[in-house]
Amino acid sequence: MTRGTEVTEKALIHAITRKSLHEELVERLQQLIISGDLAPGTKVPEKELCERFDVSRTPMREALKVLASDGLVRLEPNRGAWVTRITASEVEEIFPVLGALEALAGELACAHISDKEIRAVRSAHDQMIVSYESGDLDAYFRLNQQIHRMILLAARNDTLTTACQALSMRMQRPRYLANMSDRRWANAMREHEGIITLLEARDGKKLGAALAEHIKGKQASVLDFLAAETDAQAM
Repeated sequence: MTRGTEVTEKALIHAITRKSLHEELVERLQQLIISGDLAPGTKVPEKELCERFDVSRTPMREALKVLASDGLVRLEPNRGAWVTRITASEVEEIFPVLGALEALAGELACAHISDKEIRAVRSAHDQMIVSYESGDLDAYFRLNQQIHRMILLAARNDTLTTACQALSMRMQRPRYLANMSDRRWANAMREHEGIITLLEARDGKKLGAALAEHIKGKQASVLDFLAAETDAQAM
């Protein structure tokens, strides 16, 4: 399986031109953390990143404030920004809540989603299958998150969206890396097929239960990943 976790230098060094400077910079930094290019417990190299993205210190620090609010970095006075570590206790605390929120989103989505939105979700799922079959983890993960967000937005509940996205962002890196097991990746694909089928049937109760179970499985994978990571560091 191709991990697809490498961020090419060409993609990193060109000046940021899409979207607003702030939004694009936040997204680039998020991706560096999620993919592990900026490792947990390490200091964010602000000067190097400013040069890489061709931005000044001011937008960089504003972007880091957003990442701090998302729980991806911590800001220390006179010491800069540091990539946060995710602990098993945090995973055990956050994932059950995230699962409950996604389950609610699934139920509400079935009551509100349009036929056009369902077709868009199915299309994203079909693209995700292609990414899975080609072993492209980056594309798979991006489409995976897009699908979950599409279902969340279809719930038509801004409070739910805000709460779910805040918790989800904190778990992005371990969720990304936990997908690297061939067995877990195959299981996730089967679970997603079931999720899409239930969405198409607009079966809110069953979709909510499927999403909760999906997140529960992800929690187990993340805990396994963190345990293996801890063991490797101890060697």
